[in-house]
Amino acid sequence: MKLAELDMPSGGAALLEELRRALTAYVVFPSEEAADAVTLWITATHGQQAWEHATRLAIISPEKRCGKSRLLDVIEATSYRSLITVNISSAALVRSIGEDPPTLLLDEADTVFGPKTADNHEDLRGILNAGHQRNRPYVRWDVQLRQPEHCPTFAMAALAGIGDLPDTVMDRSVIVRMRRRAQGEHVRPYRQRRDGGPLAELGARLQKWMHEHLGDLQNAEPEMPVEDRAADTWESLVAVADLAGGPWPRRARAAALKLVRAENEADVEGSMGARLLADIRDLFSSMTVSFLPSRELVNRLRRIDEAPWGDDDLTMRKLAMKLKPYGVGPRQNAAKTDRGYHAEDFGDAFARYLPSPSVQRSEQVADQPEQADTSPDTSAAEKSPDTTAETKSPPMCPDEITGQDTSTDARTLADSPPPTGWPEDSIGAAVNS
Repeated sequence: MKLAELDMPSGGAALLEELRRALTAYVVFPSEEAADAVTLWITATHGQQAWEHATRLAIISPEKRCGKSRLLDVIEATSYRSLITVNISSAALVRSIGEDPPTLLLDEADTVFGPKTADNHEDLRGILNAGHQRNRPYVRWDVQLRQPEHCPTFAMAALAGIGDLPDTVMDRSVIVRMRRRAQGEHVRPYRQRRDGGPLAELGARLQKWMHEHLGDLQNAEPEMPVEDRAADTWESLVAVADLAGGPWPRRARAAALKLVRAENEADVEGSMGARLLADIRDLFSSMTVSFLPSRELVNRLRRIDEAPWGDDDLTMRKLAMKLKPYGVGPRQNAAKTDRGYHAEDFGDAFARYLPSPSVQRSEQVADQPEQADTSPDTSAAEKSPDTTAETKSPPMCPDEITGQDTSTDARTLADSPPPTGWPEDSIGAAVNS
């Protein structure tokens, strides 16, 4: 018996659900959204002719034995013309792509882009970056023909490794941060002889369905929940979800929003300048004042738990130097009695460099009317440290679109029912027939 002959619902949504069940049979994902994203990415590989951008899939983990290679096994079996390697030269890569590009799979990417070897693979990184967009050929001089050789680079690619990949690659990727399975989280062992055939057949049905709708996908302009490069990266996945219908349009946008936001927040944490802006925004949001004298702002920043400003020996002069690149500087208050920082002066920097508001006013503060410049009072508070109000702990930020708290990953596959249909109902039936 073949998989297509099993009693399964038909249509794009059912195909995506079948693929998702196959993935979750072999891999424990860090979140429901991550499983949805990988499902959509694999399906999108079968429609590369329709896309303007070839999305990268970054499968990374902090340690080994987190399921990265097992996930690549399933991706290899179900994606379009998969080409898997652990090390490939730039010349071999560009000559493997062609006009009908394969799906590139690079395992152990940390050995290629790690700190000790990254300088030796700059060409490879450049090709992966260029191949994110159409019509970005890799140009080399052909010695025999004595003319430039234009090699296509456009191809979807999945890269798996320990630790983050180069920033330029991560910026073009759907990022799935894997983690080691906990006790009670069980998966089916993957065996190529037993499981490869049924998974490949599922991939063939995905390919047939996608090729039947290439015209629709080429003209698709899905409404995106994210912007800029993130929108370019996620557009093909959202287009696939809209074509499939059912719950997938909603799930795709929820996945894009959650995974992109998580990386944006990680970028803020990794950038000292953005971290400083975020901490200043939190301070102003937790207070009713619109002005803080330089000395008081420095003192409040240095009192933030687990922030780097205490160890950095932050001073008023250093604060001014750190904020200058963002177009923010100290100036006098309305009463001309002190110099410091106005909340309104940070508006442009917050909008440009922070992904989204990280705090909202607490109910107590929100119930109070907005106050004008109260700098004389804050100056007095500075002269009397014992009466200075302590900084309130900022509340968690709800999701602007869904209205749900995104501070923690509340939904995991470990909390959901075990997958049905894959592998026992499908793979077992196919193998035993």
